[in-house]
Amino acid sequence: MTYPDPEKLPGYRRRIVIDPAPGMVTAELEDDYHRMVVTLAHEGGTITGVLSEMKRGPWTTCEGARTVLVDTFTGKRLDDPSVKRMKALNCTHLYDLATFCAGHAGESEQITYEIFTSDPLDGLLVTRLYCDGEKLLEWTLQGGRFVTPEAVAGKGLTGIGEWLATLDPREEEAARVLRWASMVAGGRGIEMPAGMIGSDIGLIGSCHTFQPGRAQEARRNPGADVDFSSGAGPLADRAELFGRG
Repeated sequence: MTYPDPEKLPGYRRRIVIDPAPGMVTAELEDDYHRMVVTLAHEGGTITGVLSEMKRGPWTTCEGARTVLVDTFTGKRLDDPSVKRMKALNCTHLYDLATFCAGHAGESEQITYEIFTSDPLDGLLVTRLYCDGEKLLEWTLQGGRFVTPEAVAGKGLTGIGEWLATLDPREEEAARVLRWASMVAGGRGIEMPAGMIGSDIGLIGSCHTFQPGRAQEARRNPGADVDFSSGAGPLADRAELFGRG
């Protein structure tokens, strides 16, 4: 069966750049709702410093997650599994960038990810990922359930953890990137006007902003949402990194 090309349809777009350097790694992300950067400094396998910048965030309370990120990662081993318990207390996007940094510490090659996810067409969603300009993954879901790849047919995005663990490290990271982006893409179907109260969405407990009490204080930032379906894509000032032959 031939599926629609998500690059030619309205939908969600995300780009990520991971830049390892001696003693530090920087990762930057931009999508419809976020632009943020995280830098981890490390020495002897331990994270010695965490810096972040939230260039664009969706809620007035998102900025406070930068302090939580520092508390979560500073002093931890690069491979410390205990930080996983802290993800929901963090901005999940800052957290993911920090884990990318930790996972690529000591490397020298830059990594780029580019994601295209179509808006649903009669319940059909097509999502595609490029890694360093190479098309690495393409998934299709109908009514929120996988059609392809066949290995996870019938499952939802949250039900593929065991399959992810069977993949080689490069593809596993890419698949986790694509899964999370595909989840975030669902926000395009929710009307979120400036000034909206965070608790009205009903995602209590899912991240820093949606912790009980804080969600009631959160307000949607004006200008938070950008539709990258046409024109310049995310990280437009770094677009040269995403050229494909």
